[in-house]
Amino acid sequence: MPPSPAATLPRALALAYALLVAYACLHPLTGWRDSGLPPFDWLWAPWPKYFILEDFLFNILGYLPLGFLVAAALPGSWGFGRRVLVATLIGALLSLGLESAQNFLPTRIASNLDLGGNAAGALVGALLGARWSGALFGPLGQLQRWRARYVIGGGSGEAGLVLLALWLLGQFSATDLLFSSGDLRSLLDVPTPLPFRADRFIAFDTALTASALLAVGLFTRCMTRGANPLPVLLTLALGIGAKTLATWAFFTPAAPLAWLTPGAERGLAIGAALLLPCLLLPRLAQHAIAGTSLLLATALANLIPENPYLPYDRQLAAFSNVLNFHGLTGLVDGLWPYVALAYLSALGLWRGEHLGGPPSRRGPRL
Repeated sequence: MPPSPAATLPRALALAYALLVAYACLHPLTGWRDSGLPPFDWLWAPWPKYFILEDFLFNILGYLPLGFLVAAALPGSWGFGRRVLVATLIGALLSLGLESAQNFLPTRIASNLDLGGNAAGALVGALLGARWSGALFGPLGQLQRWRARYVIGGGSGEAGLVLLALWLLGQFSATDLLFSSGDLRSLLDVPTPLPFRADRFIAFDTALTASALLAVGLFTRCMTRGANPLPVLLTLALGIGAKTLATWAFFTPAAPLAWLTPGAERGLAIGAALLLPCLLLPRLAQHAIAGTSLLLATALANLIPENPYLPYDRQLAAFSNVLNFHGLTGLVDGLWPYVALAYLSALGLWRGEHLGGPPSRRGPRL
């Protein structure tokens, strides 16, 4: 029997989140070698001499969403205790496998304390998910009703929601400019092609912010129903909120609005002025403009000079889990526009084939 529509979204989100956790724990995925130690010897290691509370909290918080999503993805006919137990075991087994794999990475250290924190986070998330996930993901849940009202149906709608969630995750990269994504220079360690100059940087920043805002706004419109601008405004507001939280947490002194550079300020105004009339265009035109804007924003992100004045907290960056987090956000941020462009192309082709009539109730499937 195929899974019910209410269960497929948390399942997709749980799988995506598990893959992201795996990448973060094994980042940078280079230098694999056999240390010569027993693979599970770390499980019985004594209490570490140095205990970093921030790292331990990161381990708990990192697995809490996984426990919640796994519990939400499990069959609703299962009892509360069974869902909590299975979701916690899945999170603990994932952590056990990843910690064991870290034995083969010279830059990582397998830790039973990390395993305990991860299992505790999965347990807390599973308790919350088994209790409250029905109110969000159930057939009559708030999120499911919102999805049915605003988002296209079928697998394409779920893929679009996952992509928007990944875009929001990428906005937590504190060293990136507002809405910037697709920078392959950092992933490939390619030098900046242009030297920094204030007027040049402001011009690039303005164009990048405006084109990225237009691209993300229209991307959201392409995967939503009707003409209500609320999903578009909500996506952009959440992106600004994520960037504000990132700069507040990772800059020193705390600077929640450090992202609001002169270029970003101008780009927001220009991008909003361009987005508003584009929301009234036919969907196929919106697809074309979204794709073009996404390509332009990605090209600018790879050409813009480095900003040497970012007050990034280097001491905070020394914590291992912060490095993991930035490695994860950097990967997501770097690859997102290319996956989003493929999604827009597939969705646009489907709409082009069905131009003669309205989309089906379940929407396109990718």
